[in-house]
Amino acid sequence: MGIYLNPGNAGFAEVVNSNYQDKTGMIGLINERIDTPDKLICISRPRRFGKSYAAKMLCAYYDHTCDSHCLFDDKEIAETECYEKLINSFNVIYLDITGFISDTMRRDGSIK
Repeated sequence: MGIYLNPGNAGFAEVVNSNYQDKTGMIGLINERIDTPDKLICISRPRRFGKSYAAKMLCAYYDHTCDSHCLFDDKEIAETECYEKLINSFNVIYLDITGFISDTMRRDGSIK
């Protein structure tokens, strides 16, 4: 189990301190949809293509319980007009579905 509500920015800080390629442009696309009728967004990627990294990045950017400026000030998102307006300004719910699946599945694929 983990922290589901406002998990902070530690997960993304670990990612940034490793081999990280800037994908913060995705945040700009999401920011454009906040408070619009098109606010529901599905981020799907093939297996092993960075969905967890993207989720940690979004948590770090939006989570209002921490200050993430040091993680984003040198990234692409910092150059947008909505950067300061939306950084660390929302409650965040973070669910890692792989944890739920591994807790409920047996090795043979049947449900516990």
